[in-house]
Amino acid sequence: MTLRQELRMTRQFSSPEEELNLNLQRTVGLLSRPMLQFLKTHGLSPAQYNILRILRGQPDGSLPCRQIGLRMVTREPDVTRLLDRLEKDGLVSRLRSDTDRRVVRISITTTGLSLLAGLDEPMRAIHTESLGHLTRAEIREMNRLLVKARQPFLEVENDD
Repeated sequence: MTLRQELRMTRQFSSPEEELNLNLQRTVGLLSRPMLQFLKTHGLSPAQYNILRILRGQPDGSLPCRQIGLRMVTREPDVTRLLDRLEKDGLVSRLRSDTDRRVVRISITTTGLSLLAGLDEPMRAIHTESLGHLTRAEIREMNRLLVKARQPFLEVENDD
């Protein structure tokens, strides 16, 4: 089934770029649905889950608040609000720098690490179930093309 058929469109796309952009949006929407539902049952949004994974990936389990925002898969306008909720739930803690009071380091707690450990296998299964119908070669090629599509935006983003 084509995207036009899925969307029940009667007109043609204005360009191949428009079709690709809408195809990407449609795909992201469908692929993210099982993950959204799963994370919701654990009281997390995808952005909160991303923050916890970022922190777990650090050697000491902590980062300054600004660095977290820069490393997120999707940029969130209010990382502070997300951190407030994670802190309230006991998943992260904040520590203000002694040398520069403007810098606040965020650390993942043992509770946050434990929660993530319990989510790892089910999340792997969701990813496999969602994209397991593709061959390894197709996955590599799709990853390559998506990286290529993002390049002009990364150059602009790195200038900020």
